[in-house]
Amino acid sequence: MATPQVIAPPCAQSGSPGTLPDVTPTSGVIHVNTRHVSGFVVIGNHLAQNHELSLIAIGLAVHIQSLPAGAKVGIKVLTDRFPESEARITAALHELEAEGYLHRSRVRLPSGRVTTRTISYNQPGATAPKATPPPPRPRRSKPPTPSPVEAPPPPPAAPEPAPAAAPPYVPTPTAPRKQPPPLPQPHAPTEELLRTAEAVLTDLRRHAPQLTLKEEDVPALVPGVATWLERDVHPDTIRHALTDQLPIPVKHPAKFVRSRITALLPPPLPGTADLAPPPRRKLLTIPLQNCDTCDRAFRATHPGNCRDCRSDTHAATHAL
Repeated sequence: MATPQVIAPPCAQSGSPGTLPDVTPTSGVIHVNTRHVSGFVVIGNHLAQNHELSLIAIGLAVHIQSLPAGAKVGIKVLTDRFPESEARITAALHELEAEGYLHRSRVRLPSGRVTTRTISYNQPGATAPKATPPPPRPRRSKPPTPSPVEAPPPPPAAPEPAPAAAPPYVPTPTAPRKQPPPLPQPHAPTEELLRTAEAVLTDLRRHAPQLTLKEEDVPALVPGVATWLERDVHPDTIRHALTDQLPIPVKHPAKFVRSRITALLPPPLPGTADLAPPPRRKLLTIPLQNCDTCDRAFRATHPGNCRDCRSDTHAATHAL
């Protein structure tokens, strides 16, 4: 006889006591529940509505609890299975460990290889099942020796050594953060230049409320905007470069403005001498000469015959 499965009851209908159960609420979520008979997992509200966990951690806990025993849940396996990055999945696993939904430890297998053992708790604080030791290997029975003297009893077997304690779990070290490039500095900052740069930064919130800067952040960003103004960039162009295609949301406005000032800095304008056209080469003037035979004018550096007369002379020489 099959063991009956316990299925969580559907969510209660919203509304005040005494109202009909089929009354549709005027706002909020509306549940359409269907009873599952197979392929489901029971999740407590202490996990599904946990305000201390991120949505990635909650979804990862639900996925792990839905897997059969022995399934692979390493960071590499989860990264290949889901679109989240390795860093976000690692952070979500740390959240579940801190809240008691997950426990990871390093254990040594009988083969000597060290692996990670992951225990998932659907209720934090529950005790993990004890691992059952493998059954002892049966010993071969020796045939009785034909001796009238009874053999002495075998000596007691030596106790097996206790398994070595697993080393503590050591997280994989992450690469150091790359330092951001320095903020550009103007070569000759003047009072008017710095005042205009401060006005451009303060006026950003009129065009993009997401870029509302704190009062102490403006002086630190003024040199970068002053560098743009020093390179003959109009304030409207600077404002457009800083507010165009903003991400949603802008978590750190000062860091975002600093990165755009540094990454989009245009080069200095070329000077007037750089834009001047190259000087034209003077054409070599070849003087006119009169042909000694036909008196026709032609250009040559030395007097003599023209091309036609030279050709006739050459043809007559070969005819002789």
